[in-house]
Amino acid sequence: MQKLFFILVIALGSSIILSSCNRNGEDDPEPQKTPEELATEDLTGGSSQVWTLEGGGSVARDGRSETANYSGFEITFAANQGARTYATVNNNDLFDGNGNWSFAGGNLDKIELSGSRPASNQEISFTRTGNDLRLQFTIPMPSNARVEAVAGSYIFNLKRKQ
Repeated sequence: MQKLFFILVIALGSSIILSSCNRNGEDDPEPQKTPEELATEDLTGGSSQVWTLEGGGSVARDGRSETANYSGFEITFAANQGARTYATVNNNDLFDGNGNWSFAGGNLDKIELSGSRPASNQEISFTRTGNDLRLQFTIPMPSNARVEAVAGSYIFNLKRKQ
């Protein structure tokens, strides 16, 4: 009888210990995000994020203010299940109205936008600091007179739209 009692106590104790260790993953840490996932979140805020000049943003071309030419400018970056898209408002024909974006040549701090406007297919460096996003790119001087009018080095300092 004593043996049976001892076996039951051990079995009960073991089951309590095992069940307390298995909490259906409650204590499991979240998997680490890849550098690409983190860079995507910088632009998209997780799924979709609007960046605007409103609230203190600015645009400069070759060191001169161009902010007035882009009044009301907004760019939205979105990403979900592999699709990365962008849309712009009041882009002064520098950007396409919408299209796709991708990281440029494996760099996670540079993007390229699809489209046919001058800023399309250019390497655009981006830096996010809190609620600020800086886009920096150069449109080279081509032989095409239409693009020549907008050629230069651009810096867009944008604010996260709440």
